Amino acid sequence: MSSVQQLDRMVVTSDIDPFAREFLADPYPYHEELRELAPVVRLPRYDVWAVTRYEQVNAILNGWETFGSGGGVGLANFHKEGNWRPPSLLLETDPPTHTRARTVMNRALAPRLLRELRDGFYQEAARLIDRALDLGSFDAVAELSQPYLLKVFPDAVGIAEDERETLLPYGNMVFNTMGPKNDLYHAALAPVDKVLPWVMQRCARVALRPGSLGAEVYKYADTEEVTETEAALLVRSFLSAGIDTTVCALGNMLLCFAENPDQWDKLRQDPAKARSAFEEVMRFETPFQCYFRTTTRPAEIAGTPIDAQEKIYVSIAAANRDPRRWQEPTRFDIARKVAGHVGFGTGIHGCVGQMIARLEMEVLLGAMVERVAAIELDGKPERLIHNTLRAVTALPIRMTRAN
Repeated sequence: MSSVQQLDRMVVTSDIDPFAREFLADPYPYHEELRELAPVVRLPRYDVWAVTRYEQVNAILNGWETFGSGGGVGLANFHKEGNWRPPSLLLETDPPTHTRARTVMNRALAPRLLRELRDGFYQEAARLIDRALDLGSFDAVAELSQPYLLKVFPDAVGIAEDERETLLPYGNMVFNTMGPKNDLYHAALAPVDKVLPWVMQRCARVALRPGSLGAEVYKYADTEEVTETEAALLVRSFLSAGIDTTVCALGNMLLCFAENPDQWDKLRQDPAKARSAFEEVMRFETPFQCYFRTTTRPAEIAGTPIDAQEKIYVSIAAANRDPRRWQEPTRFDIARKVAGHVGFGTGIHGCVGQMIARLEMEVLLGAMVERVAAIELDGKPERLIHNTLRAVTALPIRMTRAN
């Protein structure tokens, strides 16, 4: 899979391509190889460093002063080249700009407001699950994961109901363009002239439902804690990260239970494990597999010196299966003590919408436990080939109704 060259006592290189189709189709053997080579490995193909072990990944994600996000969290270095959209105020900035934006978003996502969403999430989950049970056999992506997330999340943000399917190609743009300018990158970006203006129109104050999370963000423009333009970009952050990754997570979750029926039985016996079950999904089949950081100054990773303005490929999916951190990491186990996984990132740039995602999945799992006795595959899943996301594009399953 790779050729390894010892350039000196501190640098190991590999010819593994983390954006090759064979890697994207089944990344885990490559993750293992990179993990076992060294704590940090040079990938000359892209002129980047790669970290795949939990210890180094966790340290980098928590070390924004040295490993910054302001240069972009994809392969491109924003300090040296532009981007197809204005940078995210949350994902692609560092303090102090990031601190101000994150403070506003944390206030907009107050626990009181999230609690008010639970009933709506449950009603939609129950409706879709009952319909799926009536079908018997169905594609879980088309009939459950996409409809659920395209309904409950935009409702919460306050987006109008027309043309919501446009959010899917937008998310595809955001995450595929974090990789190199390969065919996946160019295909994702093809509809940008139509999709990006549509998204920004939906993020405007006048387009958002009063009382929604999006409208809540604009309250802080009224107090001048952010500008009107910044408020629109913060609402855009909801739409960038709140659909595609969660659709991927839900598909991955259903696949995990279909392939591990004993774990579904365990959850039905103890429904209180719904939250921890989702956390194990995020560890075991991390939807957002990787991102990049840029060194802001000369640094050292496990004894290897790294110059300033170097890009680092940070594999959170590999870290989430590092045997140095997890016992039997390739086993899906909803009883696992999974605290510390980096499926949502960690540190100041950890996913701002993770509490919504957790609520969406916990509610849906609760509705399923009440209604579904068994989940089984009813055909071969189709894997998404994507620069940064891990998911299924089709998941034929059969669910048996509980008595």
